[in-house]
Amino acid sequence: MAEYSVYSYSDTDLHLLPRPEDSHKGTFGKVLCVCGSVGMCGAAYFAAKAAYRAGAGLVRILTPKENRPVLQGLIPEALITVYDTIHPEGDLIAEAVAWADVLVIGCGLGTAPASEKVLSSMLRAQKKPMVLDADALNLLALHPALFPRIRGAILTPHGMEMSRLCGKSVEEVTKDPKNTAYEFAKKHGVTCVLKSHRTVVSDGGSRLYVNESGNSGMATGGSGDVLAGLLGGLWAQFQNQNYTPQELAALAVYLHGRCGDLASENLSPFSVMASDLLDAMPTVFKRFSPEA
Repeated sequence: MAEYSVYSYSDTDLHLLPRPEDSHKGTFGKVLCVCGSVGMCGAAYFAAKAAYRAGAGLVRILTPKENRPVLQGLIPEALITVYDTIHPEGDLIAEAVAWADVLVIGCGLGTAPASEKVLSSMLRAQKKPMVLDADALNLLALHPALFPRIRGAILTPHGMEMSRLCGKSVEEVTKDPKNTAYEFAKKHGVTCVLKSHRTVVSDGGSRLYVNESGNSGMATGGSGDVLAGLLGGLWAQFQNQNYTPQELAALAVYLHGRCGDLASENLSPFSVMASDLLDAMPTVFKRFSPEA
């Protein structure tokens, strides 16, 4: 039987660390968003902008070449590196991984052979902190030989993705999310962020977090991409501040939910879109900043 204590964050628990005055963009880390596929560049945008809004110093997007014109217009602050989906270049992928402090992989990536090659190349390259979301998880489920390469990563599945990853039915996952996340995390040496209306965060250890922020307005396309990017941005800047991956993941989930709460207060849960979560991030982060 799993042995863990259950915790939840509240507003009074959160105090973001101060940012040093003698800093530059390299101080706050570099996030590589390996996201998007042909006709699916919005996911890359949401993840990259969330990483910037969370405080990352530099954000780079690795995406198919067809997405360059749109993304350069949507988010000119991001560096854009593109690959050919017919022949993804291994050297280009390895260089992008070497550049980064944290990888966010999978938002809108697709499950085509090119996407599988990109993911496999990422996991074979130099070991870096990784947030694996969406199609990165679907590719893992399709190619279980990749599992040994993901130790130390943070995975952010929803119920269906978790079902594919662990071989349980969706009903089993949703009926017992705490033990499902705990067992999966412990087995594979990862931090599992099992998303739902009460997201569970477990690293297979003695603490398990259940999130209590957020609302039904966040059940909308792109919301998970924002969470993945937000988490990547936090991890990049705080990776040397004695946070565990589980603590960072629980913090990111709570802040993400508070962005949803603010957006719903302003717009109603019926009208919230992923872009509204991005718009809420500055206000929410200001609320929990050391100067607040």
